[in-house]
Amino acid sequence: MAERPGSVLARRPLHLIVLADCSGSMAADGKMRALNTAMRETIPHLIDVAGQNPHAELLLRVVAFSTGATWHVSDPTPVDQLRWTDLECGGYTDLGAGLRLTAAALCVPPMPERALPPALVLVSDGMPTDDWRAGLGMLMDEPWGQRAIRMALGIGRDADHEVLQRFIGNDDVEPVAANNPDQLARMLRWATTHASRFASTITRPDSTILPTDSYLNDTSEVIW
Repeated sequence: MAERPGSVLARRPLHLIVLADCSGSMAADGKMRALNTAMRETIPHLIDVAGQNPHAELLLRVVAFSTGATWHVSDPTPVDQLRWTDLECGGYTDLGAGLRLTAAALCVPPMPERALPPALVLVSDGMPTDDWRAGLGMLMDEPWGQRAIRMALGIGRDADHEVLQRFIGNDDVEPVAANNPDQLARMLRWATTHASRFASTITRPDSTILPTDSYLNDTSEVIW
């Protein structure tokens, strides 16, 4: 059956941005290696999410923050076209720089007015070393920043739960945690796919949206 004229144009862009902590502490105990593996394993699940919603075009970008912040995946890339290149770690934990970079991307333009609310997923294993509050303020000054579905994943025991909670901006939704590579892969998959699904339905997550037992149950020894 031929597509109706304009059917492709009717798809609205859904921007998923992962803010990845690439500080020096991510080199310990294989955390960065595990994060790269988790991203590779997550992409096929995001492709499934994209396929389940013909009205949205799921586009992925990645911010890497350490000493300063840069775009690791700079162009909004359809998830089925993404070829993952490993993140590298070293330096400080300049979360504020990562938030400022994200805020600039959510301005209109370059963010299209007809887009769906963006999905933002923060992944970090420590405490910020710069002015993250100012960076968060810049993000929230952008209308798309306020409307974004925001989720956070803490890696290991040293992750700053309070900062992750402030990033989410909803007391009914708590950050998820990963204490070993298996949990990191499962929790990153859960956070990114759920954030994308909620953004595509223009619904904010609430306290009833939590990882299922299949994500939470883990017999592995805590190593982080």
